[in-house]
Amino acid sequence: MGLPVLILGYSGSGKSASMRNFGEDEITLINVNGKQLPFRTQFRTVLCSDQYPEIDRCMKQQTHKVIVIDDTQYLMANEFMRRAKETGFQKFTDIGKNFWELVRSVQDLPPDVIVYFLNHIDTDEDGRQKIKTIGKLLDEKITVEGMFTTVLKTVVVDGRYLFATQTDGRDSCKSPIGLFQSMYIDNDLKAVDGALRVYYGMEPEIICGDCGRPVQAFRDKTASQIAEGTSRTYGIPLCWGCACKRVKQRKEGANAGTQAVSDGAGTAGQQVMAHGA
Repeated sequence: MGLPVLILGYSGSGKSASMRNFGEDEITLINVNGKQLPFRTQFRTVLCSDQYPEIDRCMKQQTHKVIVIDDTQYLMANEFMRRAKETGFQKFTDIGKNFWELVRSVQDLPPDVIVYFLNHIDTDEDGRQKIKTIGKLLDEKITVEGMFTTVLKTVVVDGRYLFATQTDGRDSCKSPIGLFQSMYIDNDLKAVDGALRVYYGMEPEIICGDCGRPVQAFRDKTASQIAEGTSRTYGIPLCWGCACKRVKQRKEGANAGTQAVSDGAGTAGQQVMAHGA
């Protein structure tokens, strides 16, 4: 059974950009509107379609362990616009049912496949934020976020693009206990993917030799790559944060040594000059 994950956010808040650290052959991208991505990486496996049968076939035929659908809200919006002249409520029933079936279809995928649904966010009159949908069927009959164990939201704080991992009381963000160490994390979908795989046992957990916490992916480096690199350099696997601390300590030690040599040479020089005088 595959794992569906929901990523919510306003336009321009970093949903698509969160894919930036995946390698070109690491994911299958389903580009609903065929838009250009906000970074230079060109993924090799891309389906540009807003047709549910094509998306379903693509997901079942995929060979990658990561599938990203960007932006799932346009699956609903595009279907609505194509059928805008139809009267009655049948189109809304179809729109809701088609989306519900897409989320449910992830259950038919292998257990190590994670499907990320990137979707716009909506704010109601009470200021509460939720997934943006079309019609009332999904909102009134089905709580869409209830179909996901992990729901992250893109936020921008002081120019930093982040994911919110838990609710602030006004949204539907949530994540499993202990998956993330803080309320806000970098909007790095590859790092999120690595954390999920370790949490659910899809990949072995690697423990940092300094802090005792799991080594997680960071930017374009997987947890395994970070652990292997730090093991070669320091003799033990380290997380990215502890590795940075080690580098800083090494630099500070080198600077202190240089300063000591400089001070010693200066003292000796002064002694020589005083003796000569």
